Amino acid sequence: MTAMDTMKSLSNDFPAPATELATQLATQLATELANAPASGRRRFLAALALLALPHSLRAQARAAFAPVPGVPPAPTLVLPDLDDKPVDLARYRGKVVLVNFWATWCPPCRKEFPSLSRVRKLFRPADFEVLAVNVGEDPETAFSFAGAVDFPILFDRDSTTMARWQVRGLPSTFVVDRRGRLALLAVGGREFDDPAIVAQLRELLGPGSA
Repeated sequence: MTAMDTMKSLSNDFPAPATELATQLATQLATELANAPASGRRRFLAALALLALPHSLRAQARAAFAPVPGVPPAPTLVLPDLDDKPVDLARYRGKVVLVNFWATWCPPCRKEFPSLSRVRKLFRPADFEVLAVNVGEDPETAFSFAGAVDFPILFDRDSTTMARWQVRGLPSTFVVDRRGRLALLAVGGREFDDPAIVAQLRELLGPGSA
């Protein structure tokens, strides 16, 4: 079984943490599972470990982003859109950009996808953009699910950008600040118009940007 197959089979089992402790746990488990053949016993133990987290911690994990330590520069991202035209993250410098890695086979991706449009509408286009990076699928498959949306859908068909961004599971979402740095990260499903997330985005955007 490939790492992608493992992520497909487990994608709906792991709530994504936003606190440091939960993030470390989920990253460790996802890395181990992606690098070894999946087994029922391994999946059971991993799920059990996550379920052992306090309910309040798991609820918080589903709400907010975690800060990215050191705020490093965002990796290169140049991918084709639905019209096969290249889109370069660098051209959005000066905006806050939410970069969401997703696939149609991933239940949490499908659940959170409508909230990408909702959060985009909360901020001025001059200040904020959403880039939805579909992993490993063709435009027809993505469009049949997403339909016409008001933000770019990009295609990482060979998963090279996913690897460059060190994505360990789907969905994974990064927030790139106005200076092109990785500011925030969420692994797992979110509602991007949740008040906790909106507050984090407003802080990055600064006063007068809504």
